[in-house]
Amino acid sequence: MTTEEIIALEDQFQIPTYKKMPIALARGRGSWVWDEDGARYLDYYGGHCVTPLGHCPPAVVEAIRRQAGELLFYSNVVYSRPRALASALLAEMAPEGMRHVFFCNSGAEANETALKMARKWTGKSGLIAMEGGFHGRTLGALAATWGEGYHAPYRAVLPPTHFAPFGDADAVEALLAAHPDTAAVILEPIQSMAGVAVAPAAYFRRLRSLCDAHGAALIFDEVQTGVGRAGAFSISDVLGVYPDLITMAKSLASGVPVGAVLASDRMAAAVRVGDQGTTFGGGMLAMAALHATLRQIADAGLAERAAAVFARLRAGVGALVREVRGAGCLVGLALDRPAGPVVEALRAQGVLAGTSGPADTIRLMPPLNTTDDEVDFFCEAFAHALAAAPQPA
Repeated sequence: MTTEEIIALEDQFQIPTYKKMPIALARGRGSWVWDEDGARYLDYYGGHCVTPLGHCPPAVVEAIRRQAGELLFYSNVVYSRPRALASALLAEMAPEGMRHVFFCNSGAEANETALKMARKWTGKSGLIAMEGGFHGRTLGALAATWGEGYHAPYRAVLPPTHFAPFGDADAVEALLAAHPDTAAVILEPIQSMAGVAVAPAAYFRRLRSLCDAHGAALIFDEVQTGVGRAGAFSISDVLGVYPDLITMAKSLASGVPVGAVLASDRMAAAVRVGDQGTTFGGGMLAMAALHATLRQIADAGLAERAAAVFARLRAGVGALVREVRGAGCLVGLALDRPAGPVVEALRAQGVLAGTSGPADTIRLMPPLNTTDDEVDFFCEAFAHALAAAPQPA
């Protein structure tokens, strides 16, 4: 099939909920993907932050192939060697005191589960989230996602949520005082879709103290920052601040759908049989992929490698942009012009990148194991893309 035929067929039958790049990808290896016409791209978008080892990492492919030939799936009604090994490795890599896990299928599911657990533990129902935050599109997670465009069609059925500016602990304190029924404060430690916005460690320490004082759970949505992408398996270890619940998903299994909730000892102690369930969460194929992915990240020290990638990117393009934001392999480039035309120019240079909520910000989500030569390739392509894209008025 030609690219045009693929696009026409997909557009004919798929509900049009995504604005797509005008390419049809056929295969990938490492940091690179190829489209149906044979064009090659350096993939610094990663299917939206999903490929920590690049595409088709051999150890993960082999683990999936082996498991597929043994047992594709059985539910949590039985015990499973792949699930046991994945749980143990995830607990080993998790922050101290956060070594209880619930497996599901996506980041939105993980956030839904965390919000339910917080409400059960506290006996409260209210929620505080952050302006600019994104936590998913299912109804519970959608309530915590910032933006009138997301909320307007569903407001009548969304759980009540109060929003504070990201980075403003005083605003959170005021909301907690005004709303004693608050069960949880949920936030992304780095707000990816809000332009890769960051906040100082002192802000998170204050949130921890405020939640303790008001009897609310603190939830870190690490769907994007987790699994080594921000320089440690959990950004909690970077910040020195430990929440009650951590949600993870995107990078956990190299593209096989997996979500996870990591719970503190006290949070896990409140959960009873029947409180939560999932059919496909923790399935054998997903667990094999997760275990192989985490093993590679741990054995190769790729969380530490992510910090080196950030430093090399910043050195290579910092003089060309207003600001380089983020940490590790979650990077925001704030431009002096709209990002959209620059992203298109990058694609013409053989690089896939993403935009963000702020119109002037490009998002990069490269693999943790991208090479120095690949970083340099990006930096050179970026300089050419800036020169080719329309200049600000």
